[in-house]
Amino acid sequence: MAINRSELVAAVAEKAGTSQTAVNGVLDAVFDIFATSVAKGEKITIPGWLAVERTDRAARTGRNPQTGETIQIAAGHSVKLTAGSKLKAAVSKK
Repeated sequence: MAINRSELVAAVAEKAGTSQTAVNGVLDAVFDIFATSVAKGEKITIPGWLAVERTDRAARTGRNPQTGETIQIAAGHSVKLTAGSKLKAAVSKK
């Protein structure tokens, strides 16, 4: 089972006793800060819950699966999410 953004916004608004519009604005701001900070190479840490950081991938040689031809894959960046202790403890409870 998965929860989508609108369900998350509704649940947070109910729990916090605020409007869905306000929660939606806060989520937009949080995700904007995440995107700009991680793009700059800054690590975002919410102690106990999660850490988000940019990782580097080196250039490498790959193979085209259709033709078998060798291709060069350029260096790039990716995103790494790490669960914190509180999140891990919440998941491990039954």
